Amino acid sequence: MKNNCQLTFVLAALLAATARADDLADKGRQIFTNNQYAVVTIEAVVKTTYSSGAHASEPAENKTDVNGTVLDPSGLTVLALSSVDPADLYHQLSDKYKIATEVTDIKLLLDDGTEIPAEIILRDKDLDLAYIRPKTQPSAPMASIDFSKSSAAGLLEPLVVLNRLNRAAGRGYAASIGRVSAVVRRPRTYYVTDAGNGSISLGSPGFALNGSIVGLFVMRAVNAGDSTSRSMRDYMTTIVIPAEDIVKGAKQAMEVRPASSKPASTNVVK
Repeated sequence: MKNNCQLTFVLAALLAATARADDLADKGRQIFTNNQYAVVTIEAVVKTTYSSGAHASEPAENKTDVNGTVLDPSGLTVLALSSVDPADLYHQLSDKYKIATEVTDIKLLLDDGTEIPAEIILRDKDLDLAYIRPKTQPSAPMASIDFSKSSAAGLLEPLVVLNRLNRAAGRGYAASIGRVSAVVRRPRTYYVTDAGNGSISLGSPGFALNGSIVGLFVMRAVNAGDSTSRSMRDYMTTIVIPAEDIVKGAKQAMEVRPASSKPASTNVVK
């Protein structure tokens, strides 16, 4: 009789766990369906120059694909600044790095193959954010995510993350589920997830299970000082910036004048 009770308890626990997993998957799929097209590929051409003392390398130009999240039907898009213009990230890590970068071309690549020329209109070096917008108005309103309708995340809560994959994977859409492993309050609030470095693309949005946006994945770095560590990865990590911080920058970005009447990019005003 005792063995039968134990077996019943185990089966009930397994069924409950399976039900929870199915519910998590169902909610994740709904979030994916509702928001996938607001995640876009951004193609950037970046010119990089390295220098040491009086010596400088010849500029090297590279093309890169990164993730961005559309904030408004007009095409205003936010991404991680370090993913297209990493000079400031290197400078934060160490004063020994002498790297200059310039984004010479940037485009939004939509799901239907449309390429939309864009421009960087606002940079927030402290939060590792860049805001870009199309140079001309899109022919139709773009799918977007309203970051003003956001949720805070608690420790160990699930987070549904949307990505657009690289060219080798056909730039397909993908979703993953992680959990908040830390809520950091100082020097400002941000989240760390068990999705970890390398498995989530910078510029990807993260959602609570109720469908509300939580924030955006970016990179955080601190100065390594005179450390003898062989890896700068000890001084940088992927974090989630809360949606409310994205909204603050977006409001400023919406007020920036077209490139024809101002410099190509502007540092965010704190």
